[in-house]
Amino acid sequence: MSMAAGAQARPMLELGGVHKAFGGVKALADVGLRLFAGEVHTLMGQNGAGKSTLIKVLTGVHAPDAGRIELDGRPIAPDSTLAAQALGISTVYQEVNLCPNLSVAENIFIGRYPGRFGRIDWKSVHAQARSLLAQLQIEIDVGAPLASYPLAIQQMVAISRALSVSAKVLILDEPTSSLDEAEVQQLFKVLRRLREQGMAILFVTHFLDQTYAISDRITVLRNGVREGEYLAAELPRLELVNKMVGSVVIDHDRLQAATTAVADGLSSAAGDNGEVFVEASEFGRRGMLAPQDLEIRRGEVYGLCGLLGSGRTELARLLFGAERADSGQLRIGGRALKPSAPREAIAAGIGYCPEDRKKEGAILELSVRENIILALQARQGLLRVVPRRQQHRIAADYVKWLGIKTADLETPIGLLSGGNQQKALLARWLATDPGMLILDEPTRGIDVRAKQEIMDFVTALCRKGMAILFISSELPEVLRCSDRMLVLRDRQACGQYRRGELDEAGVLRVIAGEAA
Repeated sequence: MSMAAGAQARPMLELGGVHKAFGGVKALADVGLRLFAGEVHTLMGQNGAGKSTLIKVLTGVHAPDAGRIELDGRPIAPDSTLAAQALGISTVYQEVNLCPNLSVAENIFIGRYPGRFGRIDWKSVHAQARSLLAQLQIEIDVGAPLASYPLAIQQMVAISRALSVSAKVLILDEPTSSLDEAEVQQLFKVLRRLREQGMAILFVTHFLDQTYAISDRITVLRNGVREGEYLAAELPRLELVNKMVGSVVIDHDRLQAATTAVADGLSSAAGDNGEVFVEASEFGRRGMLAPQDLEIRRGEVYGLCGLLGSGRTELARLLFGAERADSGQLRIGGRALKPSAPREAIAAGIGYCPEDRKKEGAILELSVRENIILALQARQGLLRVVPRRQQHRIAADYVKWLGIKTADLETPIGLLSGGNQQKALLARWLATDPGMLILDEPTRGIDVRAKQEIMDFVTALCRKGMAILFISSELPEVLRCSDRMLVLRDRQACGQYRRGELDEAGVLRVIAGEAA
């Protein structure tokens, strides 16, 4: 059981009257937050609600325009993440922010290596790293490069790094986005143990089930304003959703008009619905993906379904040429082609929104306009520069059609919320008029409304004849959206199914190797 926060004299961490704006866009307005020792406090809100900005204010990334921050009753004003860490505030961000070329142990202790006689004590570094990972029930070679492990393991290493500091407050920004259910439960065991030890934990997530599984208290942000603070046990799920959304509902008429405008602007992708666009035979790569057979047709959503590490992303990267296949045949748009680089796939009419939008998708320092125009310029080549006026027109159209919230087209994309970044990446590929769009976890880490908007656009594009290869860890989403789907296990195909042939239980039976 958690400590009774209501009986405590004061919060471990408290914010009051916090304001923050970027240019003409208000990010936070008179926001308050209380974190008590011995509690897990979940921060909820849609994309653009101000969650990420609030965390960055707490951790010294952004200075508030106004307001106060108190830690254990004392005013603080961290001006960097290191300063916040020195005060006892550790953070694990949604996107893994480590050094992939360094070892696991080096990533955990970088900048804080234990020493002996003026030298780094590597034996101690490795021993302590193994001990910290053991708390998360992870046993790996801590001397191996971080890049040799999948994203889920990298996320657990980031959490271990945060735990290695004597923290009073632990902030977890979407830490479970890349974890499977078993890994989530391992993490929650650790959080419960830390809670019992008196740590104040701020947990940011979009998952309602996880919120109610771990939370003692919930704060809801909406449009940069604190809607309220509630005890989790006293806040029904439907009421929480209503508080996050407020009186704002999805305008389906506006969405229909916008999706029609986007789809009508794409001509070459249309073709004949049902025509095979991608045909693969014994297509794969040794050590990465067993040889696969598949057909993806224009005008359909083709889903890839399986557990973390099942081979979904590997198949997408092989089709896009980000990894080179070493077996099989592939035809794209009726032409034999086995792309050895993304530029070949782009030229053949394939677009790819990757799983890790910050590492492989958005270029955070570039503007919204530059990010949207990037793929189109790459396809045309360096000698055929897209005129600045045309760039502005294309970007402005997609910002309007997709409802991307930005102060202007020249705003660095890194300042946008996760959902708006994802929409901008979708716009990047739509601007190339692709025949097929690969969407790898397009709704990861974004709120329910943004998910619905993105999937509505996907549906409209399919109606106009575009092929969609759709990958998601959320099984109900794959079942709901896919016309056909391929179930993968251990990087090989288990079977292909049409809409309605499997429910969630059936998919899990296929993955487990039982008859569907």
